[in-house]
Amino acid sequence: FVYRAYNKMWSEAHLTLNDLLAKEALLESAPPQKDRMIFYQTVATLYVRYIQIFRKLESAYDQLVHPQKRTVLRLVLDGVMGRILELKNEMVQCEFSEYHYVDDIVQDLKLTPEDIEIPIPKYFINEKMKILKEREMVLAQILKRLGTGEIESMLRPLRIKRKMTLDEAIRVIQVAERSRQGRLRAKFMKDIRRDDDKHRRAKEKERTAEDENQAAVIIQKVWKGYFQRKKTKREREEEMIFIGMIPADQVEPIPAVICAQENEEERRVRQEKYDMEYQQALLDVKAKMTQLEGADLREAMKDQIRQWFLECHDVTGRFPDYPSEEDGGSALIFAEKTPEQVTLNFYCAVHNYRKSCHPLHSNKCVQVRYKVRKKKKKKKSSGHFAVLQEEDPGLKMISSNFLPKILEGHTTYKSIWQNRDESQNFRQGHEIQLIKEEKQKELEAEIRFQVDVLMREELANLKLAVDRDAGGKKKKASKKKKKKKKKGKKDRKKKKKEKDLTPDRTIDSLYEELAEQGLLKQANKVQLSEYMGDYSYLGTTLRQTDIEPMPSLSDVRQVIALYGVLPLG
Repeated sequence: FVYRAYNKMWSEAHLTLNDLLAKEALLESAPPQKDRMIFYQTVATLYVRYIQIFRKLESAYDQLVHPQKRTVLRLVLDGVMGRILELKNEMVQCEFSEYHYVDDIVQDLKLTPEDIEIPIPKYFINEKMKILKEREMVLAQILKRLGTGEIESMLRPLRIKRKMTLDEAIRVIQVAERSRQGRLRAKFMKDIRRDDDKHRRAKEKERTAEDENQAAVIIQKVWKGYFQRKKTKREREEEMIFIGMIPADQVEPIPAVICAQENEEERRVRQEKYDMEYQQALLDVKAKMTQLEGADLREAMKDQIRQWFLECHDVTGRFPDYPSEEDGGSALIFAEKTPEQVTLNFYCAVHNYRKSCHPLHSNKCVQVRYKVRKKKKKKKSSGHFAVLQEEDPGLKMISSNFLPKILEGHTTYKSIWQNRDESQNFRQGHEIQLIKEEKQKELEAEIRFQVDVLMREELANLKLAVDRDAGGKKKKASKKKKKKKKKGKKDRKKKKKEKDLTPDRTIDSLYEELAEQGLLKQANKVQLSEYMGDYSYLGTTLRQTDIEPMPSLSDVRQVIALYGVLPLG
C-alpha cells in the first residue's frame, strides 16, 4: 500500500507534467510577448507548477524501491530541477531582481507557502554517504595526529567567540559587583524588617477567633491566586507551542512519527539491496543472451551484409564502400528509410550526381525555387515600410536544455509504466522482461561492431580480387591518413603537458597541510531548514503600489537553495 501511494504521487506528477509540456510547446511556437508583466506571469506560473512536480518526484524517488522505475524517475527529476533553474533565470532577466513574489499565483492555484518551498533532494547526500564518511575519517585521523588542543579548536569553529576588550571586561566586572552589593543590602534590610515585625507582634494582644478566620481567608486567597497563575502560565505556554510561536524544549516523540521514520530508512536500505540485485541481473541476462542468441545473430547479420554486397555489385558493377564506424557502420545500411530515399541515395552514390538532378527530386526543386523567388518578391515589396516597422521585438523564453531530457523520461513513463500491471510484483523488484528488451539492443550493437570489423576485411578481399588497382590506391590513402593522425597525436601530447606545482607531494600530504593551516575543518551538521523565516504574503501587493518589499528570510532560503544547493548537487 505504501508503494501504491508513491506510485500515485509519481503518476500525478506526470499528469501535471503532460499539461506543462503541451503549454511549453505552445509558448515555443507563439510570437514574442511585448507586455513584460504578462510574460512574467506566464514564466512565474510555470515556475510554481514545476516546483509542485519537483516536490512530488523527489518524495517518490526517495521512497520507491523499484530500480527500473527509479532510473526513469531520476531522469525526469534532474530535468525538472534544471528547468526550474532556467525559469528562475528568466524571471531574473525579466524583473532585474533575484527575489520574486508569487503570492498572487499561490493564491490563485489554492496552494500554501509550504507547497512552493524548494526541497533539497535526499539523494544528494544518501548516494555519496560512503565518500563523505571516508573524507571525515581521513580528516579525523589527520586532526588526531595534530594534537588535542588543535583538534578542539578545529572541531568547534563556530563556538569560538571573539576576544573581549579591556573596557568590556571592566564593565562586566562592575555590573557583577554592583549586583552583589545590591543583593547583600537588600538581604540586610529584609532581616531588619523581620526582627521589627517579631517585636511588634509580641507586644500585641492575644489573637481572637475572628483573627484566625481572617488569617485563613488570607492564606486561601494567596494560595488560590498562586495556583491559578501557575495554571494560566502553563496553558499559555502550551498554546504558544501548539501554534508554533515558541519552540518546545522537551517534546516527547510521537510513536507514529518514529515508526514512519524507521520505515523510510528501511526502504532506503532496500533500495541499495534491490539496486545491487538489478546490476547483477543486467550482467547475468546479457551473458545468457550472448550465449543463446549471439551466434545466430552474428550469422544473420553477416548474411544480410553479404547480400547487400552482391546486390550493389549486380547493379553498379563494383562493390560499395563500407560505412565508417563514425557513421554507424552497417547499421547505416539498414536504417529505416522510405523506398524513394533508398533509391535516391543509391542513385546519387553511384553516379555522383546532385540530388536536384534526380527525377524524384526535380519537381520538389522547382517548387522550392518558386517559393524562394516568391519570398524575395515579398521582401522587395515591403521594403518601403522597413523603417516604420522597427519596434520592440518582445520577450520570448530561451530554448531549454532540459526539456528534451524531461520529454524523454515522460515518454518512457507513458510507454512502459503508465498502464503496466504490477499486481504480481508485490516485492517491487526488477523485471526480467524489461532487462531483456534493453539488453537486446545493446547486444545487437556489440555484435554489429564485431561483424563490421570482419566484413570490412571480407569486403577488402573481395575488392582486391575484383579490382586490384582500386585496392592499391586505397591502401596508399589509408597510409597517408595514418601519418596525419600520428602528427595529431604528437600535437595533443605537447598541448597536454602542463607544469605540476606539487610534483613530489601526495594527496594525503596536501590534505594534511590544509588541515594544519586551519583551512580544512570539521563542518558542523547544519540543515537549510534550520534557517527559519516566514513567507512574504504581501510582496505582490506592495509592488503594485510601487513599493519594493524587503526580502524575507524565506526568500533568502529559496535563493540559497536555487543558486547554491541544486546546481552543486
